[in-house]
Amino acid sequence: MKLTLEDRVAGCIAGAAVGDALGGPVEGWTPEQIAERHGGRVRGIVGPFHEDWRTARPIAPYHKGDGHVTDDTLMTHALVRVYAKVRDHLDAYSIAEHLVPDLIGTPRWIPELEAEALPLQRIFLAEKWIVARLHYGHVDPREAGVGNIVNCGAAMYMAPVGVVNAGNPGAAYTEALEVAAPHQSSYGREAAGVFAAAVAAAFVPGATAGSVVDAVLELAKDGTRAAIEAVCERAAAYGDWEAALGPLREAVAPFDTVGPRYREPSLGARRPSRLHAIEELPVALGMLLVGGGAYEPAVLGSVNYGRDCDSIATMSGAIAGALGGTGAVPAEWSTEVGRASRLDLHGPAAELAAVTREVFARDTERRRAHEAAFTALAGAR
Repeated sequence: MKLTLEDRVAGCIAGAAVGDALGGPVEGWTPEQIAERHGGRVRGIVGPFHEDWRTARPIAPYHKGDGHVTDDTLMTHALVRVYAKVRDHLDAYSIAEHLVPDLIGTPRWIPELEAEALPLQRIFLAEKWIVARLHYGHVDPREAGVGNIVNCGAAMYMAPVGVVNAGNPGAAYTEALEVAAPHQSSYGREAAGVFAAAVAAAFVPGATAGSVVDAVLELAKDGTRAAIEAVCERAAAYGDWEAALGPLREAVAPFDTVGPRYREPSLGARRPSRLHAIEELPVALGMLLVGGGAYEPAVLGSVNYGRDCDSIATMSGAIAGALGGTGAVPAEWSTEVGRASRLDLHGPAAELAAVTREVFARDTERRRAHEAAFTALAGAR
């Protein structure tokens, strides 16, 4: 069956949120710790790692699990709202003018807090940097990301950029680098561009996990490209995500600055580098390959990998959802995540699909105007 643009967008946005919610309760733990806590591999929505989540360290006071999305989805939906307002391509100034006010001006239901609050009060310090630099520091938006810790914070919510540039990975990569400029630098910003490109590549009719990886390898630079190559080469030898958990970690470890103990980062962690990469994106692409592009194995592999698995599953879920549409995302998962998180997974996707069509029409007009101008300049041939 031919998938429509709308169906693929819905699969992408729902797929990202479901991956986020499944990965949230086991974020930061090892595959062994996850299996011990849950009596085996996680294969769906589970409860918090600690029953006393309100006071348990190191995750208090967040209610992770039970179908609750995390900051990955909060930021993704915030970016969708920016696109819905601008209704065109975004740049660094769009983040200053629209995303920052959204984060600090409108209370929303925060599932992990079980309360209405400003999104600013939930997002991580690396994301609060955007507000501090742009709203309070009045820094040039294109330079504001310099100095922030280098992590996956910008990459985790770039799926909407890939959607708006559906079928055009190169354009998605370029736009995401601009959108991420107020947030990140170095390989964190590079990952944002590459993830957006992966999502855009998943919209190409007939796309596969392999074609998505091929597309991003044409764009990725430095350590990010090397890490994706290493992980995906290792992933090609596996068809079972359980067997791939250890090998994918071994493949990405030389490029990961955090180190073996996720909750005890090394002294070199999160510093700018041309040799390193964030861990999340290469592993997400690796699990996508292991699962043959199918949603469930890609996301479950990402979740059970542990470490920053909510972001890994957000990325693999977005790409797999774009490849397979809404039918690829188990309805029992998406329904429960929407209910438990008090989150509309369908309205934002429909709005983003409409914006994508509008932007394509504008791009077509702009391209034709350029063609006419150049023809007049250079002469018809």
